[in-house]
Amino acid sequence: MNDLITIVVPVYKVEQYLKKCVDSIINQTYKNLEIILVDDGSPDNCGNMCDEYANLDSRVKVIHKENGGLSSARNAGIEIAKGKYISFVDSDDYITNDYIEFLYNLILTNNVKVSICSHTVIYDTGLVLEKATNEHSVIDTKTAIERILYDEGLDTSAWAKLYETKLFENIKYPNGKLFEDSATTCKILCECDKVAIGSKSKYFYLIRNNSITKTNFSSNKMDLITSTKDMGEYVLNKYPDLKKAVNRRIMYAYLSTLSQLANSKEKHLEEQKELLDYIKKYRKEVLADKRIKKRDRLALHCLAFGFNFYKLMWKIYKKVSNRE
Repeated sequence: MNDLITIVVPVYKVEQYLKKCVDSIINQTYKNLEIILVDDGSPDNCGNMCDEYANLDSRVKVIHKENGGLSSARNAGIEIAKGKYISFVDSDDYITNDYIEFLYNLILTNNVKVSICSHTVIYDTGLVLEKATNEHSVIDTKTAIERILYDEGLDTSAWAKLYETKLFENIKYPNGKLFEDSATTCKILCECDKVAIGSKSKYFYLIRNNSITKTNFSSNKMDLITSTKDMGEYVLNKYPDLKKAVNRRIMYAYLSTLSQLANSKEKHLEEQKELLDYIKKYRKEVLADKRIKKRDRLALHCLAFGFNFYKLMWKIYKKVSNRE
């Protein structure tokens, strides 16, 4: 078997990172690739760089489009994808040279529609977090989603996964939203009976000071909550007994958004009230769940002493962990 595999790369304002990203894709040990670079109206030299790659390698296709955001760019790539399988790589990230071969072998060996590898997080500060656990397993969809909801070695990111392309025939990423992966990944997994996990680090995820997760707080950061609730509703329709896990994940979305607001110099009182009201209302219920992360448990206990205390503890945590 030597199936054509599509890799979609949304490209926007990543001029200094793009070469490392695309080179890591072109140099894959698995050669039967269709590489779709989606220039999402990037105002820098990225569009020209994409065209240069297309001239150098016949496997590279380029889409130039008006800026529509990450979801729009991924959807544009999906629309023209010819591969039997598809993977996504963000344009400021990069992959090991056997990334596709590793994920493809997992699919063939285990007769699944989705395979998942692990990743390494790299911060601008120099901090490197290795996420691999060396797990090799095949699990049913319900278990996979439950583990995602509890953040137990699996996550909702679009990347670090290989999918059967047909899975995207009726499922797309929501245009114009941040944190678009959350609901979409779970919807895709719900279309499968099982998934294969190979928890070796094959993907390098860069967190930049100007990345979506690090930029200053604005009201659209609340999209994480909307997306998570959408995911929760979808999951509960299929697996109603995962309610505790869904509640945990929604609480995480509120805590994560509150932490971003805590970094902001502006107060954003309306969003702050909405976040704190929800956390206060469901705090005890979530704390009763023994499977929640220690980080979340500590955050909820800190909030019992007020938002100012929480902000202080969050600032200390970031400094001690070298995340700023």
